[in-house]
Amino acid sequence: MIGNAVRRSPLRSCGGFTYLALLFAVSIAGLVLAGGGILWSHAQQREKEGELLFVGNEFRRAIGAYYEKTPGTLKRYPATFDDLMEDRRFAATTRHLRRIYADPMTSRPEWGIVTGPDGGIMGVYSMSAGTTIKRSGFRQRDAGFEMAEHYGEWRFVYESPAVSVDKTDVMKK
Repeated sequence: MIGNAVRRSPLRSCGGFTYLALLFAVSIAGLVLAGGGILWSHAQQREKEGELLFVGNEFRRAIGAYYEKTPGTLKRYPATFDDLMEDRRFAATTRHLRRIYADPMTSRPEWGIVTGPDGGIMGVYSMSAGTTIKRSGFRQRDAGFEMAEHYGEWRFVYESPAVSVDKTDVMKK
């Protein structure tokens, strides 16, 4: 009977271990790819935040230029975004803003508007309800964004230096 005994191949008995090793390798690869995806997403959001800061400050700068160049003593904020692109209050058309930027957080050209005392556009903010990553380390002009939780709290508002001085005087009294 010994001659008729069925001998098993040594390769056949290792099949289960190879399968388990392959499953383990696939699960490790999945975890690495998931971690990489999270890091990539985080980097994308930080890039969009930087773009939002740039675009928002471009709007702030353009609104300030429009306001400061108002002829006469009564300064006015622009009534529409079109006024920033084509300021027709002078003989030669002035362009304070070359185009209306899209909101980097929503990818749409729609912005929340902060209205001034005259009803004009005093500032803009993102319509995104997303949570911010950056909470500190802002430049002086954006210092009010410290600890803001949502992008809509980043308000890019132009305030005349004369108005800002008046506010501090009122606060001291």
